[in-house]
Amino acid sequence: MVRYKAIISYDGTNFSGFQRQPQARTVQEEIERTLQRLNRGQEVIIHGAGRTDAGVHAYGQVIHFDLPQERDLEKLRFALDTQTPEDIDVCAVEKVSEDFHARYNKHSKTYEFLVDNGRPKNPMMRHYATHYPYPLDIALMQEAIQDLVGTHDFTGFTASGTSVENKVRTITEARLAVDDKTGFLVFTFSGNGFLYKQVRNMVGTLLKIGNGRMPVSQIKTVLESKNRDLAGPTAAGNGLYLKEIRYADE
Repeated sequence: MVRYKAIISYDGTNFSGFQRQPQARTVQEEIERTLQRLNRGQEVIIHGAGRTDAGVHAYGQVIHFDLPQERDLEKLRFALDTQTPEDIDVCAVEKVSEDFHARYNKHSKTYEFLVDNGRPKNPMMRHYATHYPYPLDIALMQEAIQDLVGTHDFTGFTASGTSVENKVRTITEARLAVDDKTGFLVFTFSGNGFLYKQVRNMVGTLLKIGNGRMPVSQIKTVLESKNRDLAGPTAAGNGLYLKEIRYADE
């Protein structure tokens, strides 16, 4: 068997998330269906670097899969790209060692979150930026977001019901900028891993801080207390993008 690594992007609007699930359209299912056709009807299982929820998008999701023979890389990429639905793109394919695993090899992830703060919102971007039509103090959010950088227990920013026991993660970058062309807020988070709905909960808290309904110290309070009830609401998934995944050996 030959192992392949692929970088894919997708518009998450019409997906129920990345991971295969019954009675729902998912990114994994669509790609596996295409690979099965390319593999003469034999099942192919793909493994992703991470799961994305319903409505969440990706520029640089990474997957790996095995095929029983070596393929021309560009022909394989082109076949996957043209035979998957239009809301999935296959950006690159490479051959990797048989011990490579998209999820378990050491890596860092970068997420981006877009917020449309306009009144009214941009209707063309309703699936691609979360609308928040309330006054925001950008400077307050830029001050508060720095408290997320470092190694912390992110229990207070995790959705209830997660099965992950160790909630300690390291965030190496957390910043907020305003896009000059669109006026959208662009939140960027990089780290060695993120918990279920962690990014969306962090953004929801920062928006509350920017709106003056939480103090600038609230990030520290949530981290120290590990109390989800003290954080802001979960921001809608349509503004979230899995931007990039970098592996330690790259």
